Amino acid sequence: MGVFEAPRDLNWVLRGDWDVVGVDPAALKASWAEIARHGDAVPGFFYAWLFTAHPDLREFFPMSMAGQRDRLVTALGRIVSRVDELPAVVPFVERLGADHRRFDIKPDHYPPVGEALLATLGYFLGPLWTAQLAADWTAAYETLAGVMIGAAEKETGPAVWTATVTGHERRGYDIAVLRLQVDRGYPYRAGHAVPVEVLSRPKIWRYYSPANAPRPDGTLDLHVKAVPGGQLSTAIVSGLAVGDTVKLGRPVGQSLTLDPNSGRPLLFVGGGTGLAPLRALIEQVGAEGGRHVVLFHGARTEADLYDLPALADFAHRYPWLRVVPVVSDDQWYRGERGVVADAVVRMGRWHEHDIYVCGSAGMVAATRQRLLSAGVPAARIRTEDETCDPYRPPTVDEVAPDREAWH
Repeated sequence: MGVFEAPRDLNWVLRGDWDVVGVDPAALKASWAEIARHGDAVPGFFYAWLFTAHPDLREFFPMSMAGQRDRLVTALGRIVSRVDELPAVVPFVERLGADHRRFDIKPDHYPPVGEALLATLGYFLGPLWTAQLAADWTAAYETLAGVMIGAAEKETGPAVWTATVTGHERRGYDIAVLRLQVDRGYPYRAGHAVPVEVLSRPKIWRYYSPANAPRPDGTLDLHVKAVPGGQLSTAIVSGLAVGDTVKLGRPVGQSLTLDPNSGRPLLFVGGGTGLAPLRALIEQVGAEGGRHVVLFHGARTEADLYDLPALADFAHRYPWLRVVPVVSDDQWYRGERGVVADAVVRMGRWHEHDIYVCGSAGMVAATRQRLLSAGVPAARIRTEDETCDPYRPPTVDEVAPDREAWH
């Protein structure tokens, strides 16, 4: 496998012209399904092979691989084995290629990864690993790698922005609200997700959604909850201080941005720090002209409603906004109690609303299901998929999650 070149003309990709690639998508999918049966042994072999054959690539990964797990190898397998969905896959893969610039990934880094993938497939498939299947995997991988390289080469903006922590406020023992001053114009929109790296945890990037719409002064706020075992979130909540430096990658994600062509009323449902992007959307609505908005913020206890004063101020300033806090596990709470999804359905009919839901994977899934069961059209519900693999390409009926990239 040599250095890949981006395809000069992707029209054949969008036509689905498989005579050009010459691969058998069914064989790719079947072989990847067989590989997946081996579980954690697959990424273990992949990384052992990659770092032994190409030790210079080790520096591109975190010092501790505990959080890395199977992200890269699983992502590669899912994308390449679904190469027959290229009309849906290409935009997602292009975004990944552009995003990889923040890792300083170069075209000559792709062949070793492809070699490791092929070596892993050959090891676990054994006699099923034929010359034709190897050729199919090689062709598919090279095609998608070429798309990623081409997308990266077309990017002209910064790969990384530097920001200084100008505010760090603890809200309880596991939540921090940060204010960052970005060193230059940062082109995000309300509802976008922002990749963040801190100096104490190099090579570990995680995505957080700004809690404010873009400001003239270039500052943005992040709401971060320390996740048990989470290296980056714990470092941000417990370790960062005013004056520290963080890095930001390209903002990504369209699933939680407002539909500019809709004037329908809005229902926002946030769980925990899933409130952050919804808060930014409220600011955007306020700047553009108020549409009627109802915001439900769910938490386990009253203490977990960490941003109530700010939400109360919003409700005071914006007559078109109604804020409904909901607590699930505190029998002494005097407001709405119960699961936030149940409270939403209990308190209104939302068929005419555009609905945005953000929070933990379980909260998002439960809320979406309750709304669907209540007869809300699926097309009206917009969510951020917190559980999907960062590399998983969208199908025609999905919205790409854009939550992680190389790491």
